[in-house]
Amino acid sequence: MMQVRFAFCLLAALLTAAACPSNSDNGNPAPAPAGNRAVVYTTNTSGLRFQESHVTVEAATNDPFTVTLTGETFQTVEGFGFAITQATCYNLLQMPAGDRTQFLTEIFSREKGLGSSLIRVCIGGSDFSLDEFTWCDKPGIGNFAVHPLDQQYLFPILDEIYAINPAVKIIGSPWSCPRWMKIDSRGLPFDSWTDGHLNPDCYADYATYFVKWIQEMEKRGYPIYAITLQNEPLNPGNSMSLYMPWQEQRDFLKVVGPAFAQAGLKTKILVFDHNYNFDNIASQNDYPLHIFEDTEASRYTAGSAWHNYGGNVTVLDRVHERYPEKEIFFTEASIGTWNYQYESCVINDFRDIFLGTLARFGRGVTLWNLMLDDKRSPYRPGGCSTCYGAVSIASSSYSLGSISRNSHYYNVAHCSKVLLPGAVRLGTKGYSNRGLTYQWYRNPDGSYGVLLLNENDVEAKIIFSTSRSSVTCKIPPHALQSVLWTE
Repeated sequence: MMQVRFAFCLLAALLTAAACPSNSDNGNPAPAPAGNRAVVYTTNTSGLRFQESHVTVEAATNDPFTVTLTGETFQTVEGFGFAITQATCYNLLQMPAGDRTQFLTEIFSREKGLGSSLIRVCIGGSDFSLDEFTWCDKPGIGNFAVHPLDQQYLFPILDEIYAINPAVKIIGSPWSCPRWMKIDSRGLPFDSWTDGHLNPDCYADYATYFVKWIQEMEKRGYPIYAITLQNEPLNPGNSMSLYMPWQEQRDFLKVVGPAFAQAGLKTKILVFDHNYNFDNIASQNDYPLHIFEDTEASRYTAGSAWHNYGGNVTVLDRVHERYPEKEIFFTEASIGTWNYQYESCVINDFRDIFLGTLARFGRGVTLWNLMLDDKRSPYRPGGCSTCYGAVSIASSSYSLGSISRNSHYYNVAHCSKVLLPGAVRLGTKGYSNRGLTYQWYRNPDGSYGVLLLNENDVEAKIIFSTSRSSVTCKIPPHALQSVLWTE
């Protein structure tokens, strides 16, 4: 009897061990939980617009179409989003309150929408505001005060955004310093919103201006993640502008950096904020690199910001190679009458602006106006009258149903939905094919996010496999796709 009981117990133990292998005992990875499904979003040039579908998370595989992880990790991503210009705020505030809340929830909510987490805000006016202004238009930094136009338009929209997503980060950029701080190339006073140089005698006052702006914004509940010292410093022709070559930005940085430190500000300072081709000004080539080369100035800047109105994203290869510790952000691109075809823009911008920047250690992307109306308004005389917003709204009704979503909306949607703030880009190896681009990320919650682009004329198959699980993606021709799953 004892022998029978012993044999029975031994058999039971063997069956239990076979059915429930121990990760710690045998060293094999545990299988992925049964029933997990990956969510897939697809946009193409043939009618699919951020279409959601699901695929089963399966066992690991070594299929020829498989991509696996190398164990390498690269940069951390902060987020994706749009510029909340005064024009955007104006249009949003014309909407019925319920429609506006629903739209902002669609953009910023992690649970109910895209989860956009990075926005750009103008420090003062811009070519997409209702007037030209700064927060200190009367001479003397003692006259610094919140401008009524921001009080009326910007703050109510930011209040709604932060009620939806308190984790949103802001990058602030000025289009011009106060006019009383300007001089011309001869050093004479220059009382104009367009062009001019920052007077070195006003460096300390302008540094204080930045400090006061950040403190006021943060007091109101709008944390400022980063600022740039000048939007498009090599463009003197915008309706509000300031010409600031690298030599002047370097020298000003040596004043504003210590002012931030003295005030205890954690806000990052990004230099440049302009085009890949440095506006074809030979003396300004490698603009941010010259600033990084100056040891004193470099200590005060976290990195650089970029636009794509000229040149190619490949310039970022040199920037990262020379200064790998410096962060890279893409802060502005627009679509408009000069370039807009949905079919080409949705593909090309995803490849160049998003995948292109991220492949070169970019930490985030913001695009230009979130919302303009069907007349591309409001904009300032001398500003961009041909720009489209990421979405357009009919000025006849300002209703939620009258919104049309343009290509930039879908570009941001695909990234924001599957890459959480803090996502880390992962090294990969395995299957590749011409015209097929992909990037794999790990989110802070342990989930995986993948971005894909298929520029070919046929469907592409690709399998993303860890040691525990795999997800098979089939991406249509001329399409972008994003995938999110948890093992």
